[in-house]
Amino acid sequence: MSTALGSTLLQSGDLGPIGEALESTNLFGSSLAASAEGAIRFVLAFVAIWVVGRFVVLPLVERAFDRRGLDEHAQNPLLMLTRFGVAFFAVAVAFGFAGFGNFLVSMAGIAAAGALAIGLAMQDVISNFVAGVFIYTDKPFRIGDWIEWDNGDYAGVVEDISLRVTRVRTFDNELLTVPNSALTDGVLKNPVDADKLRLKFVFGIGYGDDIERATEIIVDEAERHPDIMDDPAPSVRLTELGDSDVGLQSRFWIANPSRADFVRTRGEYVTAVKGRFDDEGIDIPYPVRTLEGGLNLESGDGQSIVQPAE
Repeated sequence: MSTALGSTLLQSGDLGPIGEALESTNLFGSSLAASAEGAIRFVLAFVAIWVVGRFVVLPLVERAFDRRGLDEHAQNPLLMLTRFGVAFFAVAVAFGFAGFGNFLVSMAGIAAAGALAIGLAMQDVISNFVAGVFIYTDKPFRIGDWIEWDNGDYAGVVEDISLRVTRVRTFDNELLTVPNSALTDGVLKNPVDADKLRLKFVFGIGYGDDIERATEIIVDEAERHPDIMDDPAPSVRLTELGDSDVGLQSRFWIANPSRADFVRTRGEYVTAVKGRFDDEGIDIPYPVRTLEGGLNLESGDGQSIVQPAE
């Protein structure tokens, strides 16, 4: 291989200064000196272009993204593609600068076969990569959003989105590394995508309690809470006739929702309604089960000891 590379350089002309210096040491022949010169020129060109790209091009791209107001969700994959582009450009220019053009042509067939083999072996990776592109373009969620998937089995706040995986911090402070395809192949819930969120809670009252008065209390406490919106106004519907209670479903809205706001607001609101129910004698019953039957014990001679209950 080194001989072939050296021959390529020799065919294009005399050795350069680096090759002549190496040949003058009497440690390298003409062909080996040409190969070494090509390798050194390749490394120098690659390093020079990579340094310029890393410390000049990437900062310029980041500032351009900031001026356009792109959020972190959009910047991360674009910066990754920019780094890849800089590396690819550095390799291409370095090969040309080193005089390896014919070498690239001869490697084209091998590269195509290798790409096919890698593609077959990395189907899952490619699937996740494509899913990451769809997440970037469709924007079903952003960094900082609270999301749920797999029928609510998993939930958390998005911390990072890459082209292969998404990292989600659960509400128990566990970090989940989720393949992107898992978030695009099924139903994903983003409760905070809009600027407000509707919450529902069912209050069970006794059959003998005043439904209209309970409804007034539920609505009144919603209107009193500072984090519950007045427009849309809170409402109450009778939705259940249970075995031991009547279910009144309260519906109310909160603005700029987050998981913390959702849990805190609902807890405070339900506590306030429970206190008002207690003050006004409205019962929140619990299920009651009545067991009927009797117990009949017999002695060894078959005589009954305890009569069954009537």
